Amino acid sequence: MSSSRRNFIKGSLSSLLMAGISANAAEQIILNDELQLSAKFKLRFAIASDGHYGQAGTDYEKDHENMIKWINEAHDKTAFDFVIINGDLVHDRPELLKEVKDKYYDKLKVPFYAIPGNHDHADTAHWMSVFGYEDNFAFEKNGVGFVLANTSNAEGKYLSPDNNFLKKELDKFANLKTVFVILHIPPHIWVPQNPFVESPDTLSLLHSYTNVKAVFHGHDHSLDAVFYTGKLPHFFDSHIGGNWGTTYKGFRIVEVDNEEKIYTRQVNASRTPELNATQL
Repeated sequence: MSSSRRNFIKGSLSSLLMAGISANAAEQIILNDELQLSAKFKLRFAIASDGHYGQAGTDYEKDHENMIKWINEAHDKTAFDFVIINGDLVHDRPELLKEVKDKYYDKLKVPFYAIPGNHDHADTAHWMSVFGYEDNFAFEKNGVGFVLANTSNAEGKYLSPDNNFLKKELDKFANLKTVFVILHIPPHIWVPQNPFVESPDTLSLLHSYTNVKAVFHGHDHSLDAVFYTGKLPHFFDSHIGGNWGTTYKGFRIVEVDNEEKIYTRQVNASRTPELNATQL
């Protein structure tokens, strides 16, 4: 039993015992609740972005130590199937990709998948040498499809994704009820100051597949909520590191239940500051 789970049970037991419930009955209630929560979801994953490992003037090692710890703690409470790191793993130093993988991401308690951002400056061969798969790839897990497409190049230019690749992979997943697309740089400029790319062909393609339920982006560290193109939601997840963005560091949790309903929420992992904290 993990220490975090043990602490959870101890705290919950105290509350139930104060309510007059016996210790054996209280522990059974807690274990049943945990099993019901785990059984509710066919798939559960975390997504984070923008670690900017190696950026001068930032405490990038501590940022990564913290994020790995926070995600592992969340996994201990209710298990993730995997984690996605959505771009900008390093800051303009592609030679550090192997270091950040070996020292930090390999310490996650579940498998992880990563896609490049504009600051990773990695070509396909370099990405393949570090992670074992190309910078455009797709996979299926528990009946849910994932398509991850690169939106930059070795020079760090902002690009639209390869629509031929997207279409090929989305066609493969045509029989799935739920598909998610992962793009570091968003394909639409919602407001003028957003450092995004206007990609109408990409949006038209994504909108043509009714089973594409959401798109997940990084890149803008100041965003942690949702934007829409038509009815298609585009989610952001704050940032792991870097020298700008939301005042907290965080990640997003995504859950798909057995009826294909999708739940997602942003986690204020660093809790600095707490959001919406009020004392009356």
